[in-house]
Amino acid sequence: MTLQARIDAFAELGNRLRNLTAEEKKNLFYRAKLENPWFTEENCERALQGVRLFLDPKILSHWLSPYRLGISTQKVVGVAMAGNIPLVGFHDLLCVLLSGHQLKAKLSSQDSVLMKFIIEELKTIEPSFAQSIFVEERLNQLDAVIATGSDNTARYFEYYFRNIPHLIRKNRSSCAVVMGEESDEELTTLGHDVFDYFGLGCRNVSKVFLPEGFDIKRLMRAWEAFNPIAQHHKYANNYTYQRAILLVNLLPFFDNGAVVFCENTSLVSPIAVVYYEFYQTLDDLQNKIEAHAAKIQCIVSANGWYRKGISFGQSQQPQVWDYADNVDTMQFLSGL
Repeated sequence: MTLQARIDAFAELGNRLRNLTAEEKKNLFYRAKLENPWFTEENCERALQGVRLFLDPKILSHWLSPYRLGISTQKVVGVAMAGNIPLVGFHDLLCVLLSGHQLKAKLSSQDSVLMKFIIEELKTIEPSFAQSIFVEERLNQLDAVIATGSDNTARYFEYYFRNIPHLIRKNRSSCAVVMGEESDEELTTLGHDVFDYFGLGCRNVSKVFLPEGFDIKRLMRAWEAFNPIAQHHKYANNYTYQRAILLVNLLPFFDNGAVVFCENTSLVSPIAVVYYEFYQTLDDLQNKIEAHAAKIQCIVSANGWYRKGISFGQSQQPQVWDYADNVDTMQFLSGL
């Protein structure tokens, strides 16, 4: 199959996802939620929309133009997929297949419904993919591997796959920078970076850097728009648990009824908790962020001003060339 044929197949996948009927999506999302209660209809729809944005044929062609694809022999690439948010493993599937390699996918037990649906659609669109996509329980007899997991799991992956080319991803999180001049509307928009997907993704903001003297109650009020999230039983359990721990340990915190705000120098906060930290100068801010550089997935700020980064509300809308852990997956695959 030529590269153009593969691009055309994924473009058609985008069209099919765009044209799913309300009933088809309802049934699909219902099965996904039965498998993983975090996969609400809203979050499944948000994930599908993100996938559709990847699959514009002009965007795909532009993205792939710098790479030398189809030059090397087809390899068998294993992908161990995560399941923290819906279709989080799709980008790796896209990269492996567009690079012309064979995919052996170890699906997460938390996200098999949606991924299997995508795979079956691809095989229907382009029957040749039946010889390139295999869902496996164990990843054996591989030429290379891409794996995503916790820091502990990553150590296992690195040892187990030490003898073949591998791309192993560990835990990451994201942060936001507030200057203090933002409007209340902008701060509300920042709430999407915190609460979309219940804060379970590596692109979700778990830490906010605030200028010295910033009134934390502005954030509390701005994010009241997201308070309905606390009606989700799993999120509510986390919120209640984290709040109880802070109360028992007599630790100070702010609470707006759906999220707990704690001053903390750590980057990664538990679900339903947002850490904040004050900075005095831009140099001070730079030093604080550099201390966590190895663990930061992305940084959001109003209009993306900080380091020409990501604007408020956009962290969960990556472009197809926004690679996890800032490691070029296509470069890895094209060099096999």
